[in-house]
Amino acid sequence: MAVSYAYYSGTYGGGLPEAAFSSCVGMAESHVKWLCAVKGACASSTAYKRAVCAACEAFAEFGSGEVGGYTIGSFTVRNYENKGTTGEELATQAALRELGLSGMAFCGVR
Repeated sequence: MAVSYAYYSGTYGGGLPEAAFSSCVGMAESHVKWLCAVKGACASSTAYKRAVCAACEAFAEFGSGEVGGYTIGSFTVRNYENKGTTGEELATQAALRELGLSGMAFCGVR
């Protein structure tokens, strides 16, 4: 992994518990690599590491599926006002904010 929990909590200033970070960092790094696939990524750059941290937080909070609603036992309520936003879309937005003008992100990503 390009990002350790020490980097996430110390340098980035993230607040996820280590277990939550560990469960999402692999998916977050894969997602950032995907965002950078066409342009290439420098996994040791600050922008790349910060993008992984931001995506990790989004995946930890929202998962990768549809955002909105809740489930209690077998009762489920979905929030249809969110227009189908997914955790993956929120992770993409968070990562792209960190990649900024680094030139690593594929500009075809919406």
